[in-house]
Amino acid sequence: MYSIKQVSTMLDMPTVTIRAWENRYGAVNPLRTESGYRMYCPEDIEDLRWLKEQVEQKGISISQAARLLKADKAAQSKAGSFPVLAPMGADEAFDQLSGQIYEALFEFQGERANKLIDYGFSIYGYDAMFYKILVPVLVRAGDAWQHGQASVAQEHFITELVSRRFLQFFHLFPIHSYLPKALSFCPDGEYHQVGLMLFSLLLRRSGLDVFYLGPNTPLDGLLHIIGAHRIGIVCISITDPDFVPKVDEFIRLTSSHYPSVRFLLGGPGFEGENTTAYPNSVLSEPPEKWQEWINRFIGRVV
Repeated sequence: MYSIKQVSTMLDMPTVTIRAWENRYGAVNPLRTESGYRMYCPEDIEDLRWLKEQVEQKGISISQAARLLKADKAAQSKAGSFPVLAPMGADEAFDQLSGQIYEALFEFQGERANKLIDYGFSIYGYDAMFYKILVPVLVRAGDAWQHGQASVAQEHFITELVSRRFLQFFHLFPIHSYLPKALSFCPDGEYHQVGLMLFSLLLRRSGLDVFYLGPNTPLDGLLHIIGAHRIGIVCISITDPDFVPKVDEFIRLTSSHYPSVRFLLGGPGFEGENTTAYPNSVLSEPPEKWQEWINRFIGRVV
């Protein structure tokens, strides 16, 4: 759940506009805390985003856009766009929704996939959606491509859409200035960013300012970024051990200029013995333990 200030920042909308659209047109119906503060779920955010696009990009009045949104939701409810989950365990429900999202993406049904994702956020919340539902979608897409069950286009479409949903949350969380800044990237030639993205999102949620460069990042120019922005942590992820020598040389060079910078290395490319000259920098914790590791790390920094 998100405050009106967070929603305002995320959507680049004045809070007075959000309140007006809610009060005058019933655009959204946020929950209220005991103190009366508005709290918005991901579905509310997506509804506001859609309304903003209709008004700013298509020239539709807000009253008309709100009517269209309500009609669309009514049609979805009547048509049963989203299945009513039968009583089942949490893991089974997560698997069911994850499978439905995957099938929609596999068939290039991006709009349906986004609506299923919005639905999931409204039901299960942030953590469950990312780690129990969307991550398995990405893993399944990668496995399907490797086994020839999905085309390159299908794998890229799935990864791109889900990655966008992850990155939407980067600027929602507050930054604590007393924590070090982080730089996250995969070196040029490395395109698998899922693990890096998840870890960076956890850092961001924990209050660190994260410069997320993503996959296939040239190493030239990174020293300037590290120095100019006083980066304290550099996170690097690789799946291919052939990248290790290049990464090791980058660490050596960076450390010679900025000795206080700490490196965190992750991904299958760093697994096994004698793969890197910096084994103490390898994050060996499984993903479900990453938040605990980050909490311990922040405790040492503070």
